[in-house]
Amino acid sequence: MEIPIIYEDNHLLVVNKPVNLLTQADRTGDRDLLSILKQDLKVRYNKPGNVYLGLVHRLDRPVGGVMILAKTSKAAARLSEQVRNRELEKLYLAVVHGRPKAADRLVHYLVKDARTNTVAVAGRGEGKEAVLEYRRLRSADGLSLVEVNLVTGRPHQVRVQFAAIGHPLYGDQKYGAAVNTPGQQLALFCHQISCLHPTRRERMTFTLWPRDVHPWSLLLPR
Repeated sequence: MEIPIIYEDNHLLVVNKPVNLLTQADRTGDRDLLSILKQDLKVRYNKPGNVYLGLVHRLDRPVGGVMILAKTSKAAARLSEQVRNRELEKLYLAVVHGRPKAADRLVHYLVKDARTNTVAVAGRGEGKEAVLEYRRLRSADGLSLVEVNLVTGRPHQVRVQFAAIGHPLYGDQKYGAAVNTPGQQLALFCHQISCLHPTRRERMTFTLWPRDVHPWSLLLPR
């Protein structure tokens, strides 16, 4: 599998993660982005032994879009610090059912069940705080396109928080089974990432758009 490269230098590798591809290997043994990219670097640069490539953030398996990886341990440490300090900014696009408010800030407390790999909303102080901000871009045919600023980075956060306010994501079988049809692709996409370059300290922004297929084709700007 060939992974589209958006940007590369000695410190960063920025790619377009395909949907339905694991970010890193798990017990399923299915192919994963990290292993594919490490092998690609090994071949392209004729590197002996193991290739270093650091994950500083992740995307759920069904989610595609922009991902930044670190080619050196120094870059990984500095990017991870940006994540902790909320200097690495991520914008997502999502298609949700219904018509949410024009804009809002959602705050929930989430708990994860590792056994079932599901996340639930809990009471204040019972789970980890999850915060996102969104604005509705357009609506049509009972669906809405929203731009999401992910303030915190919790597992399944966007999916769980929109389901909690009554607007589950299109295609989400885990948190919106009542309104989705089996086989639909989850409509969640990492649209833009902005970070400081780990050595030059310049602000860099990388932007991608999802493929022009349903339901995106119904709502994406023309």
